[in-house]
Amino acid sequence: MANKSPFKTTFEASEVIRPIFTGGSVALENGARVLATTLGEDAVLTDLKTGKFITKVEGVPSNPRRTSEADESKDSAKRKRRKSKGNAEEADEEETTATRFRLASGSQDGKVRIWDLHKRNVVASLDSHVSDVRGLDYSPTQNTLVTAGRDKTIRWWDTRSWKVRKVTPCFELVEAVGFIGDGQLTYTAGSNGYFRVWDTDNGRELTKEQAPKSETEAFVGAVYRPELPFVICIQVDHTLAFYQPPTEATGAVQISPLEPFRRITGTHDDIIDLRYILPDSTLLALATNSEEIRIVSVSEPTVDVSDPFSSNYFGRDVALLKGHHDIIISLDVDWSGYWVATGAKDNTAKLWRVDPENGSYTCYTTFSGHAESVSAVALPRARPAEGSKAHADPLNHAPPFLITGSSDQTIKKWEIPREPHQSVKMGVRATYTRKAHDKDINAIDVSQSGQLFASASQDRTVKIWSIQEGEVQGILRGHRRGVWSVSFAPPDTPIIQGEQGPVAGKGVVITGSGDKTIKLWSLIDYSCLRTFEGHSNSVLKVAWLNIPRGEERNKKPVLFSSAGGDGLVKVWDANTGETACTLDNHEDRVWALAVHPETNTIVSGSGDSTVTFWEDTSTETQAASTEAALKLIEQEQELQNHIYAGSYREAITLALQLNHPGRLLALFTSVVNSKNPDAGSLTGLKAVDEVLASLSDEQLFLLLLRLRDWNTNARTAPVAQRVLWTLAKSYPASRFSNLSVKGARGQKSLKEVMNALKVYTERHYKRMEELVDESYLLEYTLQEMDSLAPTLGSMSLVEDTDVVMT
Repeated sequence: MANKSPFKTTFEASEVIRPIFTGGSVALENGARVLATTLGEDAVLTDLKTGKFITKVEGVPSNPRRTSEADESKDSAKRKRRKSKGNAEEADEEETTATRFRLASGSQDGKVRIWDLHKRNVVASLDSHVSDVRGLDYSPTQNTLVTAGRDKTIRWWDTRSWKVRKVTPCFELVEAVGFIGDGQLTYTAGSNGYFRVWDTDNGRELTKEQAPKSETEAFVGAVYRPELPFVICIQVDHTLAFYQPPTEATGAVQISPLEPFRRITGTHDDIIDLRYILPDSTLLALATNSEEIRIVSVSEPTVDVSDPFSSNYFGRDVALLKGHHDIIISLDVDWSGYWVATGAKDNTAKLWRVDPENGSYTCYTTFSGHAESVSAVALPRARPAEGSKAHADPLNHAPPFLITGSSDQTIKKWEIPREPHQSVKMGVRATYTRKAHDKDINAIDVSQSGQLFASASQDRTVKIWSIQEGEVQGILRGHRRGVWSVSFAPPDTPIIQGEQGPVAGKGVVITGSGDKTIKLWSLIDYSCLRTFEGHSNSVLKVAWLNIPRGEERNKKPVLFSSAGGDGLVKVWDANTGETACTLDNHEDRVWALAVHPETNTIVSGSGDSTVTFWEDTSTETQAASTEAALKLIEQEQELQNHIYAGSYREAITLALQLNHPGRLLALFTSVVNSKNPDAGSLTGLKAVDEVLASLSDEQLFLLLLRLRDWNTNARTAPVAQRVLWTLAKSYPASRFSNLSVKGARGQKSLKEVMNALKVYTERHYKRMEELVDESYLLEYTLQEMDSLAPTLGSMSLVEDTDVVMT
């Protein structure tokens, strides 16, 4: 019976949210199925309907001496060119039947030039703008050319006379302009982040006054196709915002400000923190080095047949939590997943109510009182009592309190008002404020029991506090650098084996530090139970994995994960102190880490703008390992049976497949040393000759690897040379030179194998020559001894005679 294989922890990257756009050009394929964007110097193709990555096209490195202004000018000129009437302007039939092609271009000198592509000269120069011309478009139906630029004006031109029809000031830097549909309407996108619609005939704006937007929402360009119902506007923060404008003029009726019906984030920039939200954990909240929290979908993709461009897919942008005035640096979520807390560099914390079913993502209340950045926030983890209103309807019952920590070295506990209007009328005051540490506070975590919370600081300590009184219960000292993260163990954690013995009682807590270590602490005497070493840079985040339940409790170990400045995510066995597995898919510091409450999926966010989802494949790996072990036993028994039965073809191929060089060598040795070899056989048995002459490329390569190893030993070299000689006789030289080995590494290995065989074969040949030379000396010695034999014989006879006489 096979021995039970040890449990092996494995994770695989199941999904990755990666950047697709970092500034530059954006284009749509004619069918609007493929979106092309620039990522650095490369082009990325994405399926617009499913959000799936298609491919990346590598670009040619740009000239480093070229300035950004020159690049912008060149890109602008290319982007603004249009060919008239479907890329061609047809001459009036009354004048001539010939077709005159026209090309319009706008430049930084404020001029718009009309070119005759046949004569290659300028037929008109429209000198009216006083700054960069950033956009232009032509409507064959209206016989109108529209231009706009950074002089904050829009101009409509009659293409028959090239005279200005209308000039309208828009009071913002216009970065894109174009006609909608048949040209009755004109759209603009500019530096204020407003998508505006204008009446082409009278130049009047149809959109109502819009609320101010943040600097990151400013537009730098737009993409539109007349056959599509939307316009893609490109924001400064590399977000692609989809707007659906009206297609026909509304007369004197104004329209409400248009909001994007879809967003595609080109890059999330640095992922500072992240959390699963909602009870089913189908959304992910991201803090991305910006003033907003981005909500993305992590549910199974679905396709909306009626509107495929609004279909849900993995990684789709769902909403933005707007309200902070500086970068958000901390994030937490309550037990229900409906309430999200954020802390920012604007010295405030906010509580958000997330209701995706009704499309509501609102700020419930704001907490002001810290003198510096709010670097840590924590909401209660404990579930309300079953049967209570808060448990039955968590969406309409805010968490009872919030703990915040700041760079001002203080912690505050805030009682959350039951109604949002209460905080507006009376303001939210801290229940207590404590001078907690001597340096910045990096992290706060609340225990599952709701009785304690921990604060981690750059002063190299972690303090355990009572939530009710706000008093220090214990101090964890031992780290040599600042502590970046702290996490309480789940309440149902089994007894953990520390270095000094098992730990039970109040529980344990883990901490990650800039000294590259993780420490496990007891909440009984606040001593360090074990130190985990393995990261080559600061440990920035730690998180417990779900505790095994039921029968798995005795099979699976207690695990936790860590993220480091070395770009790695590690999973640790809390009982042994060993690394269970290392996950590598990031190229920069991994700041953020979270664990799915049901599936144990680890999600990591990094400074390289990627979010990786690591699926727990331990059960599948264990099942596959057990199946492979059983199959191996069966194959080994089958190999023994083939050897015993003399089925050399099956025995040789199976030994190569199972990588059993010892048994393969024993088989060849018995054949080579056969007492009754077959006549005319190269190896000794014709059946083996036939097998060696019909090997596949992979089998032949594996056999050459074995021959290389055997050839290095003088004891096994004769067998290796015999088999190698058989192969040389069985195949032409071209078979070896054209041997197909998978991968570049395989081709390199083939060359190395041949060189090794050559070197040791030459060494054995030289040794044989030396033995032959030595054999001549032995033969000469024997001949000389034979020539002395008569003399020695007569001397022996004399001695015998003397003895007789005596």
